Amino acid sequence: MRTRTLLTLTAAVAALGLTAPASAADTPVLTTADGAAVAVGDVLDASLASGTAATFYSSATGTSGISCTKSAFAATVTDNPAAPGTATESLTSHSFDTSGCTANVVGVLGVSGITVDNLPYTTSVSSDGTVSVTPGAGAAIQSTVRLRTLLGTINCVYRAPSLTGKASNADNSITFTNQQFTKASGSSLCFANAFFTAKYSPVTKGGVAVNVN
Repeated sequence: MRTRTLLTLTAAVAALGLTAPASAADTPVLTTADGAAVAVGDVLDASLASGTAATFYSSATGTSGISCTKSAFAATVTDNPAAPGTATESLTSHSFDTSGCTANVVGVLGVSGITVDNLPYTTSVSSDGTVSVTPGAGAAIQSTVRLRTLLGTINCVYRAPSLTGKASNADNSITFTNQQFTKASGSSLCFANAFFTAKYSPVTKGGVAVNVN
């Protein structure tokens, strides 16, 4: 009789929909600030954090190189699993507006352009805030920098196997610090290494800030 009573109670609870609350694991890695899940196919974008610059310096500790105050990226979400986990995106656009770029390299008069090549790249964002950017098979992370010199415009091509950054919910940012590129081609005026540093904030979806869980 006791067994029948327990079974009856269990069935009644189920019929009333009195199930256990959803676990925290149902929260995806990426959500907007208002708590909504970021869906596959959504586009995330960001510009440089206010008052900052993206820099390509010739050394990790120096200040000789290129500085740009206008840069932005856009990425399409390809997977957003439950947290803790790793969300993935396809980085389809990463631009630098050279109207905000300056150079303090001897022999260089200015910056004509910075192009991010071999797009799209795969971007992963983990619950611990680690951001990784990797190229497609057989390719490299590559940027072509066009510099104006007394002898005309030169092209400097830089490559890196991958980039690593850090996401923060404090200001919905992604920061890259001293990510090393190596010169693949270019004249002697192109420095041998380019160390990339930039902070993009806020990262948004449709104008709403995005958090990492």
